[in-house]
Amino acid sequence: MAAAKKLKVTLVKSTFGHIAAHRACVTGLGLRKIRQSVVVADTPENRGMISRVSFLLRVEEA
Repeated sequence: MAAAKKLKVTLVKSTFGHIAAHRACVTGLGLRKIRQSVVVADTPENRGMISRVSFLLRVEEA
């Protein structure tokens, strides 16, 4: 069985002043502070949240 792909997501800009839906996407990815990184599964749901707030994030393959 192949291992599921993972993405390392880092918050590089603040969510202050952005709409609530963008803040909710960042929180949904598990990010709270600037420069915090999390590893999430590469699913369509996570890809959708990442694409919605891509201007706040840095994404790498883990």
